[in-house]
Amino acid sequence: MANPPVPDIIYTKVDEAPQIASASLLPIIRHFASAAGVSVGTKDISLAGRIIAAFPEKLTAAQRQPDDLAELGELVKTPVANVIKLPNISASVPQLVAALKELQSQGYDIPDYPEDPQSDEEKAIRARFDAIKGSAVNPVLREGNSDRRAAIAVKNYAKANPHSMGKWSPDSKTCVTTMASGDFRSNETSATLTAAQAGAARIEHVAKDGTVTVLKDKLSYPAGTVVDATFMSATALETFLAEQIEASKRMGVLFSIHLKATMMKVSDPIIFGHAVRQFLKPVFDKHGAALAAAGVDPNSGLGALMDRVAEMPNGAAIAKDIADAMADRPPMYMVNSDRGLTNLHVPSDVIIDASIPALIRAGGKGYGPDGKAADTNCVIPDSSYASVYDEAIRYFKATGALDPSTAGTVQNVGLMAQKAEEYGSHPTTFLIPADGTVRMVLANGDVLHRHTVQAGDIWRAASTRQAAIEDWVKLAISRQKAEGCQAVFWLDETRAHDAQLIAYVKPMLAAAGVADKFIILAPREATRLSLETIRRGENSIAISGNVLRDYLTDLFPILELGTSAKMLSIVKLMNGGGMFETGAGGSAPKHVQQLVEENHLRWDSLGEFCALGESLKFLAEAKGNPKARVLGDAVDVATQGVLDNNHSPLPKVGQTDNRDSHFYFALYWARALAAQTVDADLAGHFAPVAKALTENEATILAELAAGQGKPADLGGYYHTDDAKVAAVMRPSATFAKIIG
Repeated sequence: MANPPVPDIIYTKVDEAPQIASASLLPIIRHFASAAGVSVGTKDISLAGRIIAAFPEKLTAAQRQPDDLAELGELVKTPVANVIKLPNISASVPQLVAALKELQSQGYDIPDYPEDPQSDEEKAIRARFDAIKGSAVNPVLREGNSDRRAAIAVKNYAKANPHSMGKWSPDSKTCVTTMASGDFRSNETSATLTAAQAGAARIEHVAKDGTVTVLKDKLSYPAGTVVDATFMSATALETFLAEQIEASKRMGVLFSIHLKATMMKVSDPIIFGHAVRQFLKPVFDKHGAALAAAGVDPNSGLGALMDRVAEMPNGAAIAKDIADAMADRPPMYMVNSDRGLTNLHVPSDVIIDASIPALIRAGGKGYGPDGKAADTNCVIPDSSYASVYDEAIRYFKATGALDPSTAGTVQNVGLMAQKAEEYGSHPTTFLIPADGTVRMVLANGDVLHRHTVQAGDIWRAASTRQAAIEDWVKLAISRQKAEGCQAVFWLDETRAHDAQLIAYVKPMLAAAGVADKFIILAPREATRLSLETIRRGENSIAISGNVLRDYLTDLFPILELGTSAKMLSIVKLMNGGGMFETGAGGSAPKHVQQLVEENHLRWDSLGEFCALGESLKFLAEAKGNPKARVLGDAVDVATQGVLDNNHSPLPKVGQTDNRDSHFYFALYWARALAAQTVDADLAGHFAPVAKALTENEATILAELAAGQGKPADLGGYYHTDDAKVAAVMRPSATFAKIIG
């Protein structure tokens, strides 16, 4: 039997607030798209969906589902790909376990997550789970480089309706602290492979007694690939953390640690665990053996630790020692003061690219255990990109907060294709078991990288392919030509990896005759220049690597727009397709909590609107469908209408919520299509739709608001019930009748 045709647009099924919002928005999109002959399909890349797909053998036929992520991973390598990707959970272990328990409670016969696998069976199960946790989705789908910027309508709205900004004081004690040695940055080595070095490679650990253990084999790199290796010293990390805990107490500021324990799913949870151990060092010194025997894993955070302690026979005594240790430490930066959630409770709760920009926007203030705002020591162990945040804080101390009503914008061209750089390092990151040497050995016998390591160190390798680098530089040239503004490659010639990239960048710029249009600066200097530029109301393009792409596309939008969820993110896939990402989902858990408690969803689908418009216009060009272009242009008009008329979601019950904004998006979209003169058929089709929506506006809004203020039943958190979610998100029978 032939495979069914690929839908014109694939809309991803994800998690939390974005997925719940899809229950309302996707029927609208499908109704409008069908008028142009555009089919819209879905692929499930949610955390629960990925767990189900990974363990089919004990599930019923009704419960099983295909590995949509793998299928989508193949699709994005083809020219027909047109994917709208919503933000999905990059799961920490606590999130993974919570999703698993929910599925088990719903009757899914999926094995428990082995915390400490012993048997071959447990190790095999753990390997399946490890392929799901952390950033499992993005490396598979991102077969192209990133073009991320604020849509013109969004930027104009932000300038006309500036968000609040905290006041900066020159004597603020808020600071960034980072390791001066022993970290990934200082230990990095990098090389570009020659033709003779290309091909197979392996990573091996050589113990002091000469025993060789292969950590990873069957690696393969083509010529021209930039291959990096580095490690973080556990001893240096522990010393640094101990110093910063004491320094925070001495300075009278909050202690906070900022990591990316989701995307860097191997290394950063280990670093996070070191912070938990160090903050509670007296407790681990006294009760370490008992805690280990009880299955306590500091990498999972203080919350999981306290849950285990509560179950221990001497739990009350240990809990008292924990309370005493906490009382003797500096006050901690809180994720939620009201609920007692500290910076160290859950590794996925403090994600650096969201947490530090929010603190900067607030004038350098974080909230302490007492619920009051206070200056904060922002501890970033690895120094690779810490200078960006350090320089931003120094800049705002000296100049005061940015004015969103006059600020320019920083766009981003990000190198992320083909698992580029650190975000592709998961399969080649290792916790070192014993003192010795780690080396990467190539097929021709060359030892490309060699590091002397100690037990407990974290060693990793990463690679960046020539084709991805060259595509990135070409995209930068194209974007600079289109914008005509300042363009900066954020590359540090003193860093091993960046030096290899610069060796690609400079000749390509020269060959294209555009070297004078670009600047190459280290991240600290690039941060200062970019902030000065946007303060003058001018624009800049930050051309950066994968991690910096992630960091900068939160930092600048949070300062400029108040959020990063409204960014336009276009991934020009290297084989001709397109992927359109819809912003960040960091606030999604709080939105779901409010929906369940009050039936009010404050999630803003503006990112989805922007992505939809670009997807339709891309489709028009790729498949020669002029009606799709008309639809896409009308989406832009509708998006502007939602913004201009203040129909974006607001935080409180009784105010505009996500469902209301979807109604107005549909209304303005239908009006724009009815009013346009390019396609008479579409105008005729949507004129009665626009009329019906206009005439029934009051009725529809009343039906949408009817259940607000009461609890909402979604049938789950990670694996919701489709019918229950539809009932919550599509409560207006009148609206449903009009759009189908």
